[in-house]
Parts: sequence; C-alpha cells; structure tokens
Amino acid sequence: MFDIGFSELLLVLVIGLIVLGPERLPVAVKTIAGWIRVLRSLAVNVQSELAKELKLQELQDSLKKMEEKADLQSLSPELKASMDELREAAESLKKSYQLTSEEAKELEEDETHFHSLESDPVPEQKLNQYREQVTEKKLEEISKESTKQNTKQSPEKSNSEH
Repeated sequence: MFDIGFSELLLVLVIGLIVLGPERLPVAVKTIAGWIRVLRSLAVNVQSELAKELKLQELQDSLKKMEEKADLQSLSPELKASMDELREAAESLKKSYQLTSEEAKELEEDETHFHSLESDPVPEQKLNQYREQVTEKKLEEISKESTKQNTKQSPEKSNSEH
C-alpha cells in the first residue's frame, strides 16, 4: 500500500528507536498499526458501499427499461393501430418520392435535351433577348407606378398646405 521496502522500514525503526527510546517505541508502533488497520477497514467499507450503490443503480435502470417495455406492450389497440397507420403513411411517402422507371426515363430525356440546348448558342441568345425584354417591361411598369404615386401625392400635399 505504501510501497516501502525492507531497508526503508529498517531505517524508520532505527530513527524511531533513537527519537522515542526503547520504552515508548513499542507503544508507538502499536498505535500506528491500529491507525493503519482503521484506515484499511474504512477503505474496504467505502469500496463495498460504492459497489452496492452501483449495483442498486443498475437494477433501478434495468427496472425502468422493463417498465417502459411493459408500457409499450400494454398499449391499447387504438394506439397500436394509430402507430401502424403512421408507419404506413411514412412508407407511402417514401414510395411517392421514389421515381418510377418511366419518370426516370423522362427525366433523363429532359436532361439530355437541356444539355444539348446549352451547347447550341442560338437558344441562349433567344433566352438573353427574352430576359432583356422582361426587364425592360418591369422597368416600364415600375416607372409608371412611381409616376402614378407622385401624381396622387402631389394633390394631397397641396390640400395639406391649405
């Protein structure tokens, strides 16, 4: 426990003999031995108490798990039916997101058609022209709206000034 060798123990005894003398040394050794016994018994008791507490905690945890399982097994048939319905709904959603073979073929055809259009510069030019036209129309609409708002606000300002 203390990792003391024979030579170190002999050195401690010689120093104790010199300091305490031959009359008090045996009493001091008995007292120290008693303290060591008490400390060892305390350590053993603490270890055993901790082990008991750990086992008790494990038993309580396993009891809780078993109670949860028992609660799940004793669910009413209505709850079990609703859980089954939820599972079926989840499976149907999974199936709805999976593509059929025909849909996959159509998607591949659209993708190849799209990539072929990307390599062709003419549709790209048409797309750019269309974008320009749309932006011009939007700008015109915005300018018309702003002029309408300005005309509406100007009579209101003149009325508020009077």
